[in-house]
Amino acid sequence: MPILIIIILAIMVGQIGFWDTFQSVLGAVGVIILFFALLAALAAAAVAYFYNRVRRRF
Repeated sequence: MPILIIIILAIMVGQIGFWDTFQSVLGAVGVIILFFALLAALAAAAVAYFYNRVRRRF
């Protein structure tokens, strides 16, 4: 599987150019980082919500 990714990356570099490919890879990594940041924020909001519900009960 990793060899397939390397081959696809090499084809992209050949067709588009190095800097365009580099920007594409960095953009993809940025999207993944933003996705995990969104998940972390959602988890923190859910924990705060349930913590407040449990605290009001007692």
